[in-house]
Formats: sequence, C-alpha cells, structure tokens
Amino acid sequence: MRTSNHLIGLVNFFTFLASIPILGGGIWLSSRANNTDCLKFLQWPLIIIGVSIMVVSLAGFAGACYRNSFLMYLYLWAMFFIVAALFGFVIFAYAVTDKGSGRHVMNRVYLEYHLQDYSGWLEERVTSQSYWSKISSCIRDSHVCGKMRRAYNGGIPENVEMFNLRKLSPLESGCCKPPTECGYSYLNETMWNPGAGIVGSDPDCARWSNYQGQLCYSCNSCKAGVLASLKKSWRKVSVINIAILIILVIMYMVAIAAFRHNKKIDNDEPYGETRMEKSRPSRIHF
Repeated sequence: MRTSNHLIGLVNFFTFLASIPILGGGIWLSSRANNTDCLKFLQWPLIIIGVSIMVVSLAGFAGACYRNSFLMYLYLWAMFFIVAALFGFVIFAYAVTDKGSGRHVMNRVYLEYHLQDYSGWLEERVTSQSYWSKISSCIRDSHVCGKMRRAYNGGIPENVEMFNLRKLSPLESGCCKPPTECGYSYLNETMWNPGAGIVGSDPDCARWSNYQGQLCYSCNSCKAGVLASLKKSWRKVSVINIAILIILVIMYMVAIAAFRHNKKIDNDEPYGETRMEKSRPSRIHF
C-alpha cells in the first residue's frame, strides 16, 4: 500500500512537471500575441489548462502523501476533464489551422500569402472588421515593417537582388510590401514605385501606400500573413502538446491502477470497518 501511494505521488510530481511546457507554450503564444501575431485570445485556453494541471497535480500529490481519499477522487476526476480539454484543444488547433500556405514566386526566395487560400473559423475572426482594426493597429505598433530595413557598407541600403533573396516572415511579406504581380519597382524594403501604373488585378495593388503608417495594413495579403503566422505558431505549440498529452494519459492510467490497488487493499484489511461495494455500481468508477 505504501508503494502504491509513493507511485501515485511520483505520478503527480511528473504531472506537475508536464504542466510546465503547456503553460510555457501558452505564455509564448501570449508574447507572440502582444508582439507578432497580434491575436490575443487564443493563448488563454492553453494557459488555463496548464495552471489547472499544476493545481490538480498538487492536490493529487497531497492526497497520496496523506492518504486523503477526497483529494485523490478530486485529482482523478479533474485530471480526466483536463486531459479531455487538452485533447479537444489540440484537435481544435489543427482544425482551424488546416488550410492555407504561402505561394512561391518566380525569382524570389520569400513566399507570398493570399487570403483565398484560407477559410474557416479563424479566417472569419481575423477578417472581421472589429478584429482586424485591432490586429492591424497591433502590427503597426510592433514596427515589424520598420525592422525590415537593412544597410551595408556604411549605410548603403540593400538592392532589389538582395531583397529578393531574403526569407521574409509572413507578416513582412504580406503587410510590408505590395504583391509581386502589381509590378511595383523596388526603392527600399517599404518604398515601392508604381511606375507607369498598376499591372496586376489583385485589389491589394490599389490598397498599397508608401505612407509608412499605412503600407499594406489594409490588404488581404496582410490578413493572410497573420493567418500564416498564427498557423506556424500554433503548429509549434501543438507538437509539444501532443507529446505532453500522451505522457499525461500514460501517467493518468498508472495513477488509476495504483488508486484501485489501494482501494482493494483497504477493502481487504482485517481491522476496522470493511468497506462494502455498491450492489449497483456506477458505470464510471475508479
């Protein structure tokens, strides 16, 4: 019996450790939301799940140390719903970031992003006027476009050949320059000359402005860049979450087995009042 309690305590200790990457992923998404991705409600489910695992694992650890049946039942039931919530969040994250990717452009290293490649719940959220006004303001305040500028050999700006070889982020490609098909001539990273006129039929060609406070922040390519950046961030976190989810399920099954072993020993104890099982036990029990 003592060995089973030690095992349950050890499982809860590792569960507590497993919550740290989940919470860290939520905090990382939060920092991205404030500085890069600019969508600030997606990280909270992950942070709540991480904190919940921490609290519940501490309750389970205390229940194992003091053989408190109430805390153990609380741990097992709460962890069941938390694992289910994490599983649902992972499925949701993959579902809403399933579609869309950057398109290759001839003679360019960077990719370009088109809003029509994306669809679903996340695309509707980003493109809604109420959300986009906040997101575009966040992107503008982050100075992501201003940070694109490079200079060489005592302040000489990079030429168009060097710019075409850069690996731009989705936001830099979508929000800080006009689409390639528009036919604008390169002056610097955020200054483009329309020349004889707009060539492409993309509506973003008319939305582009050399005014540094506007650029392509109202373009569909900028919205697509936000979606691509979110997809990249969520996929990174989801890989960690899947690994942690597998570990949590294994440890949860071990905790259930150890708890049932404790109950079996308690029911067979020769001293004290013998605990009788229900004549009609519930369908779900530990």
